[in-house]
Amino acid sequence: MAWDEWEQLKADVAERKSTPMQLNQHPADPGDGAPAGVGSEDLKSSKRAWVKAGEDTKRLDEPIGTALRKLEDGQAGLGETAGSQGAAAQKELYDSWSKYVKDVRTRCKSLGGLLQSSGHDLSKTDESLKSELDAIRRSYKDTEAVGGRAKGK
Repeated sequence: MAWDEWEQLKADVAERKSTPMQLNQHPADPGDGAPAGVGSEDLKSSKRAWVKAGEDTKRLDEPIGTALRKLEDGQAGLGETAGSQGAAAQKELYDSWSKYVKDVRTRCKSLGGLLQSSGHDLSKTDESLKSELDAIRRSYKDTEAVGGRAKGK
């Protein structure tokens, strides 16, 4: 910003005049009632990038599924837990983590689908996307603290 322009801005403020702001050399108001940048060819978004992000997020389902199968295989030989506190604790931990990982897997599919559809249809409103993200957040609410909640407390 040139020194003269700075001095003019200070003088305008001192006189309580409103000074229009310019960002990136574009006027604050194009004069047609639309916000600056709307309809501008300078504003670009890649549908392909959104779709790819969605596909990649949905694809996380595969390695998570593999991890779940390995976890199940490792748990398979545990047997009855009635006579052993250690075995009972291990089963409880397994059940907790198995549910959590399954929820993560489903969340990846849901979020991936939302990203993909956003890429295909960039005309969705911010409110529409926020509402869909909020629905995902409500469906897969995480535990309150690391380690979950203590029993009976």
